[in-house]
Amino acid sequence: MNPKKFRSILIFIWIPIFFISSVVFAQEKKSLTYEQVFESGQPRLTKPLPRIRGWLDDNHFLQQKQDQSENNRELFKISAATGDETIFLDPEDFKDVLPGGFTLFSTAGTTSDYSGFLYNRNNDLYYLNTNTKVFKQLTATSAEEKNPTFSPDGKFIAYTRNRDLFAFDIETGLEHQLTDDASDHIYNGWASWVYYEEILGRRSRYRAFYFSPDGNKLAFLKFDDSPVPKFTLFRANGAHGELEVAYYPKPGDSNPKVKLGIVDISSGETTWADFDENADEYIAWVSWTPDNENVTIQWMNRDQNHLKIYLVDPLSGSKKEIYDEKQDAWVEFFEDLHFFEDGSGFLVRSDVDGWRHLYVYNMDGSLKKRLTKGEWTVRSIQLVDEVNGQIFFTANKDESTESHLYRVGLDGKGLKKLSSIPGSHRIQMSPGGSFYIDTYSNITTPTKMALHKDNGEFVRELGDSKTPEMDKYALGKIELFRVKIKDGFNLPLKWYLPPDFNPNIKYPVLFSVYGGPNAGSVRNSGPSLSSHYRAQQGIIVLNVDHRGSGHFGKKGVAQMYRNLGKWEMHDWIEIVKWLRKKSFVDPHRIGITGGSYGGYATLLALTTGAEYFTHGVSNSPVTDWKLYDTVYTERYMDRPVDNPEGYKNSSAMTNIENFKGKLLLTHGTIDDNVHMQNSIQFIEEMMKHGKQFELMIYPNERHGFRNPERRSHRSKLIDNFWSRHFGNNEAKDTVAISGN
Repeated sequence: MNPKKFRSILIFIWIPIFFISSVVFAQEKKSLTYEQVFESGQPRLTKPLPRIRGWLDDNHFLQQKQDQSENNRELFKISAATGDETIFLDPEDFKDVLPGGFTLFSTAGTTSDYSGFLYNRNNDLYYLNTNTKVFKQLTATSAEEKNPTFSPDGKFIAYTRNRDLFAFDIETGLEHQLTDDASDHIYNGWASWVYYEEILGRRSRYRAFYFSPDGNKLAFLKFDDSPVPKFTLFRANGAHGELEVAYYPKPGDSNPKVKLGIVDISSGETTWADFDENADEYIAWVSWTPDNENVTIQWMNRDQNHLKIYLVDPLSGSKKEIYDEKQDAWVEFFEDLHFFEDGSGFLVRSDVDGWRHLYVYNMDGSLKKRLTKGEWTVRSIQLVDEVNGQIFFTANKDESTESHLYRVGLDGKGLKKLSSIPGSHRIQMSPGGSFYIDTYSNITTPTKMALHKDNGEFVRELGDSKTPEMDKYALGKIELFRVKIKDGFNLPLKWYLPPDFNPNIKYPVLFSVYGGPNAGSVRNSGPSLSSHYRAQQGIIVLNVDHRGSGHFGKKGVAQMYRNLGKWEMHDWIEIVKWLRKKSFVDPHRIGITGGSYGGYATLLALTTGAEYFTHGVSNSPVTDWKLYDTVYTERYMDRPVDNPEGYKNSSAMTNIENFKGKLLLTHGTIDDNVHMQNSIQFIEEMMKHGKQFELMIYPNERHGFRNPERRSHRSKLIDNFWSRHFGNNEAKDTVAISGN
């Protein structure tokens, strides 16, 4: 890799790119309080942006507004061109229609035109037609209807109940049971856990069924977890406790069997796609072609280095391959695959050449046109405008720490950057591409929202999250720059300096990390109040991304293949070496904190990197990759039998004898994602080596804490840890270090 192809802003010399306002002394302005930052205390320094519910058509968007005096959340239809607004839906109009306890917008789903509203109450479904103002109950069962979803024409609702698939005809009031063989390990249209977590994603909420464009058929995935080992979680409730048993495959274990079915709603007949459910492979990301003629599905081998796309005939189940991709490291499913309305082909966003770019293929699988190219990443497809022959997408073309909106023709010509303000931009395109709403921020600008025309022309500002209170507070300087390490990577780094920063004082440094593959956290985005709060305590808060974080494309990420932990530690240690050369850095107080993968990285830093990192807070960490799930782990590490040295070297327990720092470890007892087993085994190894540390276990909490009291407890516990060890500029409670 040629480092000259990347922006080399800093080579072991401190030259910041961006600056916040001039440094102010803390005594001249207010300091943030813990309650303000972590418990929504007053006064607020930021306020909510307008609540945009989406675009109604190409020229109007919908915004929900709340009348403060009446507490009435009206939905307004707003003209993008003029700003004129009219009431689109008023909850007052439905007060006599909706029974007590129902509110208009507390829905389980709506039709695209907002004529149909769906509610889920007491495990039953209710329906409101906003045109006729008819409200009626649809189901009356003891079991819950999950993931209720309208058909494209709004005539049917599909859902799963007790892991079987159903469709409800709103007009006739008839419920169609489409499958009837569900059990504790058979699920129809409801994803097995490992598919939900690692393939379909949490946004799916386990949903694995998909309406045809005409609304008459449903494609669905059927899962059989019988080959998958069980994992038991324990709730310490009552006198005897409770067991929770889940199917959870760990590296090398058997995965669930999966089938693709296509069922006709009226007849109830199911066609099964031509896949062998006993094959050791993955099939997922089902969709339909716009003409209603084919179901599309993606196939991947167990090694996750070979991907195919198939068309499946919904009448016969026969399949036809239309795309084939292989990589030396791993491939990933296409989550935004797009088939053109005219049937001419499809669009993929692939990183096959080392950087994720846009390609157009014909329906026979031949490449028609490559649309983008270069050492930068297309982050997302925002809109495919077939009428005008153009695609809107976000990318980091000019700077990997930023995300901007671009437009390119379907012929690959006319590439244009549309957003101009430096920073990170989130886009909501109108359906026809005439306008877009841009929600953006950078290190000097808290989040704003603005409306633009399709050519990037500014129309008007829609919102600003900054309140006047922010200027009354002593917020330190944020700097975003790069550090070139010895093997050529210019690593992006962002830090928050104390408001009264003095280069003659030695400050502790706190790395805030996640660290997973292609999961960079250094962005030119709005300031973090929690980081400002730590900086007010005299701590330099630092975010830095390693070579595998995504800033250097798949070429950089692929270096992590079969070696999780290796390059993260290498690159972060290089940054610590760079920090030690700064007169204002206390080398005896170099902290690191993170959760999940970041929790793993923290433990690795205090063991493998013990000569450089001195303090850490690790939340819900993976401690050995043999203990995590098949899909995520094998994607990067292969199976343990194929990569024993990689698994050994990547374990946070391999180098525990090196540990000598200060550690706070937290975990939830019923974490069903990263099992507390990880922390238990780590604790056992720490005890074997006579290592002292702090531990807090949270009863009946999962990977993401749901109980507000326990979230608050952990937040205060962590705040106390850093206050005790880093909360002043005198090097007390330090850890002995060595190395260069």
